[in-house]
Amino acid sequence: MESTQEKPAESSSPVPGSEEPAGLARDPDVLPPKESEGCARPLETAPKKLCGYLSKFGGKGPIRGWKSRWFFYDERKCHLYYSRTAQDANPLDSIDLSSAVFDCKADAEEGTFEIKTPSRIITLKAATKQAMLYWLQQLQMKRWEFHNSPPAPPAVPDAALAGNGPALRLELEQEEAELEEFLCPVKTPTGLVGMAAALQPVPAMPLALQNISLKHLGTEIQNTMYNIRGNKQTQGTGHRPPGEDSALSEEPQREDQPSPPDLSAPGEPLPRLSCLQSLRKDPADSLKPTPKSSLTANLIQKAKRQSNTFPLFTEGLTRNRTAQEKVLALEQQVLMLTKELKAQKELVKILHKALEAAQQEKRVSSAYLAAAEDKDRLELVRHKVRQIAELGRRVEALEQERESLVQAASLREQEVQELRQHVQLLMDKNEAKQQVICKLSEKVTQDFMHPPCQPPAPLDAADRDLLSQQEKMEHLKDDMEAYRTQNRFLNSEIHQVTKIWRKVAEKEKALLMKCAYLQAKNCQVESKYLAGLRRLQEAVGVEAGECSELLRQLIQEALQWEASEASADSVVLSPISEYDEYGFLTVPNYEVEDLRLLAKIQALEVHSHHLLAHEAVEQPLRERWAALGELAPSLEIKQLLRAGVPREHRPRVWKWLVRLRVQHLQGPGRYQELLSRGQACKHPATRQIELDLNRTFPSNKHFTCPASSFPDRLRRVLLAFSWQNPAIGYCQGLNRLAAIALLVLDEEESAFWCLVAIVETIMPADYYSKTLLASQVDQRVLQDLLSEKLPKLMAHLGQCRVDLSFITFNWLLVVFADSLISNILLQVWDAFLYEGTKVVFRYALAIFKYNEEEILRLQDGLEIYQYLRFFTKTICDSRKLMNIAFNDMNPFPKKQLRQLRMAHRERLEAELHELEQLKAKYLEIRAARGPAVPEGCTSEDEGEAEP
Repeated sequence: MESTQEKPAESSSPVPGSEEPAGLARDPDVLPPKESEGCARPLETAPKKLCGYLSKFGGKGPIRGWKSRWFFYDERKCHLYYSRTAQDANPLDSIDLSSAVFDCKADAEEGTFEIKTPSRIITLKAATKQAMLYWLQQLQMKRWEFHNSPPAPPAVPDAALAGNGPALRLELEQEEAELEEFLCPVKTPTGLVGMAAALQPVPAMPLALQNISLKHLGTEIQNTMYNIRGNKQTQGTGHRPPGEDSALSEEPQREDQPSPPDLSAPGEPLPRLSCLQSLRKDPADSLKPTPKSSLTANLIQKAKRQSNTFPLFTEGLTRNRTAQEKVLALEQQVLMLTKELKAQKELVKILHKALEAAQQEKRVSSAYLAAAEDKDRLELVRHKVRQIAELGRRVEALEQERESLVQAASLREQEVQELRQHVQLLMDKNEAKQQVICKLSEKVTQDFMHPPCQPPAPLDAADRDLLSQQEKMEHLKDDMEAYRTQNRFLNSEIHQVTKIWRKVAEKEKALLMKCAYLQAKNCQVESKYLAGLRRLQEAVGVEAGECSELLRQLIQEALQWEASEASADSVVLSPISEYDEYGFLTVPNYEVEDLRLLAKIQALEVHSHHLLAHEAVEQPLRERWAALGELAPSLEIKQLLRAGVPREHRPRVWKWLVRLRVQHLQGPGRYQELLSRGQACKHPATRQIELDLNRTFPSNKHFTCPASSFPDRLRRVLLAFSWQNPAIGYCQGLNRLAAIALLVLDEEESAFWCLVAIVETIMPADYYSKTLLASQVDQRVLQDLLSEKLPKLMAHLGQCRVDLSFITFNWLLVVFADSLISNILLQVWDAFLYEGTKVVFRYALAIFKYNEEEILRLQDGLEIYQYLRFFTKTICDSRKLMNIAFNDMNPFPKKQLRQLRMAHRERLEAELHELEQLKAKYLEIRAARGPAVPEGCTSEDEGEAEP
């Protein structure tokens, strides 16, 4: 009996690959376990793993060369392990196939192929070309199977994943069919792969020392000691036949073990596996009926002798019989049921834990509501802080996983590019050889059809020449076939690697979405935490000294939270930058702490909405804008502009919108001409422009930084406009309109024409005149629209005697510049430049509707005025505001707006005319009275006459 049959089959610390997941072995040599029941199968059709002897090129110095190695594939980790022989207990090393690509070279030695991983290149050689192609195809299928197999979390029962079996089987069958289009499936080489290969003798090497791995000398020594120990055990039990051994030990075992234990119990895996080993002994021994007591003693004895074993030999190397296969199938079913039972128990435990967590949360909420003292509530707030930290750690782990996936994807792209270049070179080489073959064939045909007019050569020389030509033809045909096979395999490899890269990209996208969702949730939790601190501060007041001081400290930590996190760790969990993409401060630095806290809450809410809407709303919107070709007015453009233009497309779209408005005013060199006029002559509005430059967007870094060029560019734009429209010259508010145009368009001339389009074509006449007549008319129109659309709110403001024109006048004058946050402001401008002033009224109504409930809660006029000062900055959901403006405010006919403007303009002009008449009458009366001096007072003339 060979020593391999006496080795234990189970390892105390199993090497990866000792267990095969159910339903994943789909190669042609491995059949499902249930097929083994009740059917006799010869050795060639028994279930096989992907294993066998290959030659590996390696070593250093004089022992560098081919070394025979036993290779074994592990399905769980997608690793290819190798050792010196099939009987070794521990593998020498492994090759990670999950990120590897395979290559075979037609001009190399027969059977040679390469496995290229990101860290190294392994050169292997099979015994035959058929064996090489079989290994390459099986490795491709195993790699595809690993990338398509669903992840199996430990808490999920196996039965829950059983539903993925048919889908996975269908995917693998489709992949096999696709690979067959490139390269036909190779039959299994008999005796070279699978379990049958382990029964073959180890391939002999020229030198015994050459086959030893000096790099893994420790593992070699361990394997040698294990083989020596196994040989001693074989010699100790090999003096008598196996049948005698069992017969002699039968009677004592009957006395010692009258009743065998239950081998199918989940808690006793070792006796069950030992039973399987005892059934796999010598065929002559397995034919004899073994008593239960003898079998039990053998189980206990073998369980005590278990030690580390290479994972392949858990199944043994002897011939399998029908009874053995039945026992194997039953054992596998018992193992599967045991795992399923264990998984169900774990699931019940998880459900219990979830129920306990829900009950605990309910108790905490009840405790918070029922807490009589503020200390208890502060303790609950600290608990929420710990939960936020836990969420942060989870997001950090996902960020690291995403970075690793990005690196893996980049490596895959490089490998695919290299393979494509290699294939192109091979195709060029193949084409050149085919041309040579064609030329040689034509030459041979011509020689046969038209022999040269020369004296006949000796017969033996002609025969030799013909034989050499035929031999060359045969060699060239072999080379062509080899290159054709190599080309087909490389095409299949490129096809599969490309599909794997796409799947990795999809996984990366899913992880990015999950990371964005967790970051959004983190921002929401931080926002709620800050809001809770603010409410606690309002509730505590200034009476309680310790609590007030603690709250103030917590607020300061919350406001400085982001900066400390960014300096402590390179992964920023809530990446709210100091400035947004257009240079505006994300969290304005207010002097009042309460306002700074509100600004931080609003910034977190905005960031949360942005993260949640990025994949669901913004990404499809970007794709629609990218798909648009030449821009032209249409209903689709109108809807897209209302939804907002992505930042990368906004300059192009705004230039098109401005050109539609001012193409009849534009002329070549017009802007430069106006600048030259301003340099030659000083405009009266220059002083006012200089005063307003320093007051333009104090919260934007482009206009506050001393080194920025924006203030100078803004000055030139405003001066050019003052010469373009002398009737207006300059009006306060034009600086902010021009500044917004500069931030988006980033060109002086484009910003100038944008300002011209707004003032001269979009806004009504006299909107920016000295009397601001049209602006006053729009204020009255807005009052009427508010009374129509929001009657309850206007009634409440009327009771509190609140005049909204103090707030809304600036909104309409500068189109919400410096009122809304930048992303919502620019979305308003996108629609405003296309549809006109109707958009401004829609959004003004929507802003009041958005905050209607908050305003109705306030009962004091002073509180309402204080709230209206900053309430536009609290709007963070641009989608909600847009839906209110363009859906909830309907119907909103343009004809109604025109009629309201005409009616109020007539009234206002009448009022102004009446005021002018009163003023003229007053001046006439005063002039008629003359310069009257009261008695006792000295006139100025008399005072000057005195010495």
